[in-house]
Amino acid sequence: MKTDDGHFQFFSLRDPKIKTLHITWFAFFLTFLVWFSHAPLMVFIKEAFELSSQQIKALLILNVALTIPARIVIGILVDRFGPRHIFSMLLIISSFLCMGFAFASSYEALALFRFLLGFVGAGFVIGIRMVGEWFPAKQVGLAEGIYGGWGNFGSAAGAMTLPTLALLFGGDDGWRYALASTGVLTFFYGIVYFRIARNTPKGSTYFKPKKSGGLEVTSKRDFHFYLLMNIPMYLALALLVYKLSPVGVALLSQQTTYLLWTVLALLFAFQTQQIWRVNKDNLRHGVPELEKYQFKQVAILNLAYFVTFGSELAVVSMLPLFFLDTFEGLSAVSAGLLASGFAFMNLVSRPTGGYFSDKLGRRRSLMVLICGLAAGYLVLSQITGTWWIWIAVLATMSCSFFVQAGEGAVFAIVPLVKRRMTGQIAGMTGAYGNVGGVVYLAALSYVDYSNFFLIIAASAAVIAGICWFLDEPAGTIAETLPDGSVQLINVE
Repeated sequence: MKTDDGHFQFFSLRDPKIKTLHITWFAFFLTFLVWFSHAPLMVFIKEAFELSSQQIKALLILNVALTIPARIVIGILVDRFGPRHIFSMLLIISSFLCMGFAFASSYEALALFRFLLGFVGAGFVIGIRMVGEWFPAKQVGLAEGIYGGWGNFGSAAGAMTLPTLALLFGGDDGWRYALASTGVLTFFYGIVYFRIARNTPKGSTYFKPKKSGGLEVTSKRDFHFYLLMNIPMYLALALLVYKLSPVGVALLSQQTTYLLWTVLALLFAFQTQQIWRVNKDNLRHGVPELEKYQFKQVAILNLAYFVTFGSELAVVSMLPLFFLDTFEGLSAVSAGLLASGFAFMNLVSRPTGGYFSDKLGRRRSLMVLICGLAAGYLVLSQITGTWWIWIAVLATMSCSFFVQAGEGAVFAIVPLVKRRMTGQIAGMTGAYGNVGGVVYLAALSYVDYSNFFLIIAASAAVIAGICWFLDEPAGTIAETLPDGSVQLINVE
């Protein structure tokens, strides 16, 4: 695989940037393998702990709860300390959390470690900055697409291999050893990644934010806009708490529910204070014109990922049941296999979306792909049991192409907004993907399948229109050196 200019030699490991891409997408692959390792083994876990359907639902909710704040925090840490250190740390810590889940002896321990494993879902953010440091703008979309698409395949790889591995280990604890094996692999790769990865190409500067704790903005309007864009993330977390309350799956007491809502309110107040601390000097004294950027670029990318990755999270969760309920005579195994095609498309779709962004223009590609996503979900809303099943599967996979290509187009732009804050921008954008998943799944609990797909299609049409206001990233980015001087970086 290579670009038209011949410089993207996919299998040329002698090229340092290609080597960095491969070792980084595999690190991301392992995070998704660990994060979703429980899903294909849930039948064994359910039997071992005699879990009710409500307890299983609680585990699924807990698995994504921590990822929203974790992506924000990891984005800050990446910009401050560099992806090499943070990715290695995340892999090693996650390996111990994986072991804790694998050898849990009670449901309470299972729930705790499943919640903590949401931390590993933040790994995606780290590689976005790493890949963005190594590839020029004309190749970064394709490179980020390969990173995201091939890394995302970790969840599908786990679904294909872990049940067989559990049977090979045998006995009542075979599933435990299968889960633990992913933790062992992740631990050792964390060490390997630290030894061979480098934050930047030789001779390049790793630019860091002036202050940590929040994104730097360059106007009072953007400051208030930034605070406003933080609210949906806290509302999504509050909704997750509600789903775990006595009204939902009843894992939390009413008192604990109120306590957690109070904690979320206090965290929002604390984050607001931190954002003010980071930006007060800029707001009081102004920012040189050369260093300004528009926060609306970040906000639009957030919304684009809300509808792309958010809808993927939601649809992957419900698609097997959709096929099972829609087509008579279909077994649960067959429904799962048919639905797996949606996630499988990641291998090709994300890189293609990034490539389109590199070659056809950032804004145009994003708008076209999200419009295609809207049309795809509109078609899915029309599927009934009278359809030939192969046409329904074809429609599903066609829709998934636009969904995942749209994700690739989003993260083709993220590294081009402001280099020194790429981790934080990626963290916020990634968190919005999880917010989208929470919102769409909440909508599904109130409507039927057809209206669920229509809701996604309608929101996508609105967001595609909003993308019209996205400014194409400039050919240069102004960054401040450690000595206070400003350097123009050519990202073409």
